[in-house]
Amino acid sequence: MRNGGAVVDRIRVTDAAALLGVSDDTLRRWGDSGRIEVDRSAGPATVGGAELAALATQIANESPLARLLPAEGTSSARNRVTGIVTRVLRDGVMAQVELQAGPFRFVSLMSREAADELRLEPGAVATASVKATTVVIEHADPRREVR
Repeated sequence: MRNGGAVVDRIRVTDAAALLGVSDDTLRRWGDSGRIEVDRSAGPATVGGAELAALATQIANESPLARLLPAEGTSSARNRVTGIVTRVLRDGVMAQVELQAGPFRFVSLMSREAADELRLEPGAVATASVKATTVVIEHADPRREVR
């Protein structure tokens, strides 16, 4: 991964754990068990960026939420996130639906008729499909020291 020309190859265990949504202790136990290599040789413990990316993909595929995703081939959207509906605001024509998927909040505006037909109410399990012509990805902290 590149950031301003510097190669980022090591990520602190604390940051890596936050990216995976687990505790530091869990990530260290995974290191002890061989699930991921944790380097404790100098300074704060770190993991390799590429190895962390592979583990993140593996964890997502193993997640019980993965079975809640719509079947492949039922939509052309590739970016799908399953979560729970937390709020639905309806007026005469439109509805605003909020979905919480882990730490991520999605908000969708749709017709009231669509929200009614989909039976979207707080507590419903639903999937947000994101399909856009532009996706912006920004570095989490551009001032962070690259290691």
